Amino acid sequence: MAELTSIATQLRRDIVRMVHGANSGHPGGSLGCADFFAALYFKIMKHDPAFHMDAHNEDVFVLSNGHISPVYYAALARSGYFDVKELATFRRINSRLQGHPTTHEHLPGIRIATGSLGQGMSVAIGAALSKKLNNDKSLVFSLHGDGELDEGQVWEAITFAPHHKVDNLISTVDWNGQQIDGPTDIVMRLGNIRKKFDIFGWLTLEMDGNDMDSVVATLEHAKSLTGQGKPIAIMMHTIMGKGIDFMENDHNWHGVAPNDEQLQKALAQLPETLGDY
Repeated sequence: MAELTSIATQLRRDIVRMVHGANSGHPGGSLGCADFFAALYFKIMKHDPAFHMDAHNEDVFVLSNGHISPVYYAALARSGYFDVKELATFRRINSRLQGHPTTHEHLPGIRIATGSLGQGMSVAIGAALSKKLNNDKSLVFSLHGDGELDEGQVWEAITFAPHHKVDNLISTVDWNGQQIDGPTDIVMRLGNIRKKFDIFGWLTLEMDGNDMDSVVATLEHAKSLTGQGKPIAIMMHTIMGKGIDFMENDHNWHGVAPNDEQLQKALAQLPETLGDY
């Protein structure tokens, strides 16, 4: 797990440098999900950085909460989809690395434009059903924000998946309790999210998204539960801004770039592990 933890640290370092360089972006959720992305792309998923859009016999990942693109781009670059030096173009004009993942720039690793919250679950279900129709035994993974669950379309999809036995889907909810306007319990209380998924007919798990042992063990367990007639949902507890003390648990860092001084303070807490771009 030490190697994966090291990768997650570098992803966090990449995130703050990218957002600072563009003076724009979403560091909070990206930092919180770095451990998940390190585990997913460097251990759990079956994927090929050569990148084939149809993903035949490959696992597919859908980032529904597309605003945390910094961690997504960093994970793709660090796992070989494109040169890590391209991370320096984040959110620049004519860059392939826009604020939300898009497809018309043809960035390897991106199969769907995301960031219009609420749509990713439907897309992931469609991809999973497509694999079933093609007799493709690989899996579909998706990630969602807890604030995103305010969207009604998510619950239509959550109802659809178990009814149609979409059992090759593993959806994870980043349950950090924060969204752009404040704590989720204040903006719109969601209650016990896991119980809701249970009631809708999903197989559910829970994990500490900032503990690599927990992340890897839970994702591997989730894979073992596929093919049993039900979709799998993981409730992932994370800390927004994880790894940088002045950002942690503060919704104000949802979409704010660090200034020069804050960047240096952040980098001092994140040792360089794979080499900066």
